[in-house]
Amino acid sequence: MNIGIIVYSQTGNTLSVAERVEKVLKEAGHTARVEKIEVEGEGYAVRLTSAPDVAPYDAVIFATPVHGFSISPPMKVYLSAISDLSGKKVYCFVTQQLKKDWMGGNRSIKQIRAACRKKGADIINSGIVHWSDDLREKQIEDVVRIFSAIR
Repeated sequence: MNIGIIVYSQTGNTLSVAERVEKVLKEAGHTARVEKIEVEGEGYAVRLTSAPDVAPYDAVIFATPVHGFSISPPMKVYLSAISDLSGKKVYCFVTQQLKKDWMGGNRSIKQIRAACRKKGADIINSGIVHWSDDLREKQIEDVVRIFSAIR
C-alpha cells in the first residue's frame, strides 16, 4: 500500500513520531513517505508554501501538534485546501505538551475527523502523544503500533 504521512511540525517533535511511523510501515512492506506542510507567517495568518498532494496515496496519516487546545493553524489551513479524500484510508495523530487528552488532544482529533468527513473520508484510527508525560515513549510506541496495522 502507498501511504502518505502528511505532517506539520513546528519543533520537530511531531515529525520525529511521523518518521518512526514511516520506518515501521516500510519494514512492513508498504511504500511510505513523510511529507511536510510548510508555511509562511504565524498564527492564523499563515500561507502554505508546501502543501503535499494526497491523490497518489491509498492511505493518508495526518500528524500535527496541538496549539491552543486545537489543531495547529497550518494543519487547519491545509485540511481546508486539500482535494477529495473519498476512497482513502485516513488516520491521524496529534502531539501535545499537556498531559491529558481533554486538554486539546481530543478536540484536535475531532477537528481532523470533521475536516476529513467534509472531503469524503472518516478517520479509521488515531492517537495522541503527550510530550511532557513520563509515559511519552509508550504513547509513541502505541501510535506506531496503531499505524503499523494498516492493511
